[in-house]
Amino acid sequence: MTAAQPAQAIVDTMTPEQAEKIGADSGRVFNFSAGPCQLPVEVLEECKQDLLNWKGSGMSVMEMSHRSKEFIGIMNEAEKDMRDILAVPDNYKIMYLQGGATLQFSAIPFNLMGTGENAKTSADFAQTGQWGEKAAKECKKLFGKANIVCDTKPAKFTSVPAVNEWKLGNPDDTAFLHYCANETVNGVSFNSSQIASLPEEYTSKVPVVADMSSEFLSRPVDVAKHGVIYAGAQKNIGPAGNCVVIVKDDLLGTREHQMCPGYCSWKSNADAASMFNTPACFSVYVTGVYLKYTKRKGGLVHWSEMADKKSGMIYDVIDGSDGFYTNPINKPDRSRMNIPFVIKGGNDELEKKFLDGAKKMNLFTLAGHRSVGGIRASLYNGMPMKGIELLQDYMKDFAQENAA
Repeated sequence: MTAAQPAQAIVDTMTPEQAEKIGADSGRVFNFSAGPCQLPVEVLEECKQDLLNWKGSGMSVMEMSHRSKEFIGIMNEAEKDMRDILAVPDNYKIMYLQGGATLQFSAIPFNLMGTGENAKTSADFAQTGQWGEKAAKECKKLFGKANIVCDTKPAKFTSVPAVNEWKLGNPDDTAFLHYCANETVNGVSFNSSQIASLPEEYTSKVPVVADMSSEFLSRPVDVAKHGVIYAGAQKNIGPAGNCVVIVKDDLLGTREHQMCPGYCSWKSNADAASMFNTPACFSVYVTGVYLKYTKRKGGLVHWSEMADKKSGMIYDVIDGSDGFYTNPINKPDRSRMNIPFVIKGGNDELEKKFLDGAKKMNLFTLAGHRSVGGIRASLYNGMPMKGIELLQDYMKDFAQENAA
């Protein structure tokens, strides 16, 4: 690379075949981890080229002051590109905060439960997986009550009940409704029509809050249907270290509890343009590079089409295996990002053999979550089609060799 040939120019002209070759030559594997995610080689190459000396500044982004004009420019670009890609309305703030989605389990009730005359008695939670359950537990711990509008734990979190079956709270007393759009552990996903079918007399008073970590930027979203959207970056749009939090203006500070810690305050963070304290600078920078890459690839339409194609390839193998592989999730509620499955009903010996063989094919991190077991393939945006094709072929061959 020369001074006249910036990193992005190299990335812009890189073909998928060239990216695949770079990955292979560097000994990279196909990482099916549920997070941190596999990043596109094109994104990593741009970060690599700029690592020592970002855009001629003489320093790495890791070394910059977060108050410098260079980093403020990076933060502003990341905010603008996120707004463009998601079509975020002007009356919403976008923040890049630390603590991951987990810290937001506390920040949400702190910012929305209110104080004194404005205090709400409860909040509604759709409990369709382990992360939705954790969010509800945090609210109970802090404020004593959480109304579980639906609970699929008795059925091992394998479906999303229809909204007309939910036991919604009184909208005058309910602080918010929380749901997890895609459950990473359990492989359950909402669809947009489910949230759109919530009664208007309820949503006109109760802000809808969505944890979108595992499917963030994998499909278009109607932001205006939500009061709050939050997502850990390490699934689909960058490395661990920051959480995207999108909040409607009229929720900033108006319902904040008097005991809300300073760093949990959305208003404080919005007023400080995501710099209430030193942000995760390098993580924000990499996310910014990934966002520009997303724009060049065709935005959310592109990623949604890819998610359909990639997940369809793996589900087709599972469904066509005559029961050798099984996925427990109700078909309309299956995730496109996280696909759990078991072999021969949960045969530990075969599953260990499958995982050992997969590594020899450069297919890594396919073990299911420790609480569920089995196998899990996470097919985030950064997973190249070559990885899906190899996994698909390996699954077919393994089933044929071990069917007896």
